[in-house]
Amino acid sequence: MPFIVNAQKGEFIIQGKVGRYSTPAKVYLIYQVPGDTGKIDSALINNGVFTFKGSIPYPVEAYLDLAIYGRGNVHGNNVQHITIYLVPGVISVISPDSLANAKITGGQVTADNEKIKILLKPIEAKNTEIFNKYRSATAEERKILEKQADSLETPKREIYLEFIKAHPNHIMSLIGVKIYGGDVPKVTEVEPLFNSLSADVRKSSLGIAYAAELKKLNILAIGAVAPDFTQNDTTGNPVSLHDYKGKYVLVDFWASWCGPCRAENPNVIKAYTQYQSKGFTVLGVSLDFSRSKAAWVKAIKDDHLTWTQVSDLKGMMNEAAELYSVKAIPQNFLVGPDGKIIAKNLRGDELDKTLSEIFK
Repeated sequence: MPFIVNAQKGEFIIQGKVGRYSTPAKVYLIYQVPGDTGKIDSALINNGVFTFKGSIPYPVEAYLDLAIYGRGNVHGNNVQHITIYLVPGVISVISPDSLANAKITGGQVTADNEKIKILLKPIEAKNTEIFNKYRSATAEERKILEKQADSLETPKREIYLEFIKAHPNHIMSLIGVKIYGGDVPKVTEVEPLFNSLSADVRKSSLGIAYAAELKKLNILAIGAVAPDFTQNDTTGNPVSLHDYKGKYVLVDFWASWCGPCRAENPNVIKAYTQYQSKGFTVLGVSLDFSRSKAAWVKAIKDDHLTWTQVSDLKGMMNEAAELYSVKAIPQNFLVGPDGKIIAKNLRGDELDKTLSEIFK
């Protein structure tokens, strides 16, 4: 009875038994609850046994890492890694040797996730192969490998799509909708999938939260008025989006620590240089932290970004990023002179193509 009550409150327990590892080995649990910056919990392991306890509002993806030598970080060759879902109740992680071979049980979400992992295994193996080649590849070879990695997204999405259609009354299908949508979901794709789920799933705590996300995505649809915001520039002066009324402005979310963002900057510079005289400009919004302000300022100088840059220095919790439902960077929104969103996520040649159509 106490266990049932705790499960209803969203409390979870991970009971692990992996090989015979003991001190100095250590296990880490890494996850993020909405509205939080993220959690990293750790547990000692004795003769392979470890335990975690916590509370989540609904099923949350988490990373479980076993640091064989107990080092403070969870990266490198000496770390075993698996992905699990934290769900109310007891989650069992059992293996005779390593995390990679662990049998994970505990609730319907866990069972569904394990089935999907089996289907994804060939794709993940190919992705690992590409990653291993990438580290020693030339610049040209990396471009080819990046295209190969991108091509794996289609079969991955299809696996989740089939699962969603076959299990409309499973919470894992709702999680699948989020994964299918990716970091930058298209509301026209994910909203019909969400509406196809059972009423019980849509009315669950996770369903209610996702419905709120969809509402925000609709607010940010093409043709909608871009939400206004004000943040300080590098010298502390406030800058507002409404200051750019009458111009075409690219609201560009990035950060000094984001490699893909820095790689995309030359494309933005090219567009800015070519179309600035015609009424186009850029407003950079950095997702840097207060502790990395110097790195942000240095990146602006090193990358030769001559347009206005702002940030509240709250990292991924940047208030403008939250207003625009930005979950990953780089990401951008092209806003017209009337303050309405014209286009989203213009990368590479797409940015130049869109602007050339506007200013032809």
